[in-house]
Order: sequence, then C-alpha cells, then structure tokens
Amino acid sequence: MALASRIASKSRLLYGSQILLQREFAVPVRHYAKGSELPALKGDEMLKNVYLEVKNKFETAIGILKKEKITLAPEDPTAVSHYAKVMKTIREKANLLSESQDILETIDLATHDIPDARTYLLTLKEIRSKRGLIDNLGAEALMIDALDKIEKDLKKPLLRNDKKGMDLLLAEFDKINKKLGIQKQELPKLEEDLELKIAKAQLEELKKDVVEAIETQQKKEEFKDEAGAVDVKSLDIRNFL
Repeated sequence: MALASRIASKSRLLYGSQILLQREFAVPVRHYAKGSELPALKGDEMLKNVYLEVKNKFETAIGILKKEKITLAPEDPTAVSHYAKVMKTIREKANLLSESQDILETIDLATHDIPDARTYLLTLKEIRSKRGLIDNLGAEALMIDALDKIEKDLKKPLLRNDKKGMDLLLAEFDKINKKLGIQKQELPKLEEDLELKIAKAQLEELKKDVVEAIETQQKKEEFKDEAGAVDVKSLDIRNFL
C-alpha cells in the first residue's frame, strides 16, 4: 500500500479522476446543458457567463466525487452499478445530459433540416455507428425495408412533412417493434441498461489509463527498489481531487 501511495503521488493520478469528468465537460455548454438557452450577449460578458456555468457544474461534480469512492473494477457489476449511480447523481445535480438524452439532442441537431425520411434514417445509422452503438436486432435494415415499401406504394420519395405517408411509415415501425419484442414501457429499462454499459466502458478506460500511468512510473529509477504490484482497486481517487 505504501508503494501505491508513492506511485499515485508521483504520477499525479489526479488526472485519473479528471477522466471521470471529461466526457461531461469537453463540449460546449450549449451542447450538454438541459434547457440552456443563453441570452444574446456580446464579448466578455458572454465568455464570463459561459465560464461561470462550466465552473459551477464542475465544482458540483467534484463535490459529489469527493463523497463517493469509485472502485476501478469494471469486471465487478456492483462497482459498475455504483459508478453509474454516481454519474447519474452528477448529471442531475449539475444539470447535465445523460447519454440517452445526449444522443437524442445530437439526433435533433443533425436531422433538424433533413426533408426526407430516407436521409433521416441514414443519418440515424451514421450517428449510431459513430457512438459505437451496435444494432444487434437488425432494426435499421427492417426500417429501411419498411421505407422502401411505403415509397414504392407512393411512387415517390417520402418527405417528413407528408403526414399521411409518415403515418403509414410509423405504423410499419410499430409492426417492427412488435416483431422485435420492443415495447414503449420497456424503454426506461433499455435506457438503464445503456447507461450501465457506458459506465462499464468508462471504468475500463479509466482503469487502463491508471494502470499505464503506474507502470510508467514503476520503470523510473526512483521506483526500481520497490517491489510488488499495485492493485488499482485499492486506490482512492478522492485523495487526489
């Protein structure tokens, strides 16, 4: 444990705790703040308001992280669940978007001016791919098939402002959901499962970075007389905040 403390101190594992926050604070305020519509400001006043908003959110997040121990054990469902709950608390207290909410906002921004249904669906596919979300059920292909069917009947491309045509397409989508066993009341559970998968991926990334930092420090001359491996699960990031 003494070696762990020395290495943690020397390698400035504070950066490890910052990884917990970088997903939330590495984007412009307007991208993640729920309901955030900044008034029309100019120059220094606008920059000051943006800075203060980010600062307040960051301090809120740090305050929560100082009270909760994050265990770097992505293989442990309990550790993953706890980490996900901590991140959810941070988002709620700091008024940040969840991953699902962020995806919906990304979709809204990316598709706002798209006039036709086919480009809209292809854009959704591109967003999913960039997010690393896997379409295990093959829903996208089924939706394109449904669109092909509707456009064949209409004998023209389906526009999103074509209410009758869109109603027909949505009816086909309802059939697809039923076929795949997807029900609206299950969406909260699906969102929860997504957040757990994301939490696990973030813990894996954090653990990998911390292990690399420790191994790099152990190779340095000042640590060559130390023996034994450091169990990253024993590190308490709160000590470095």
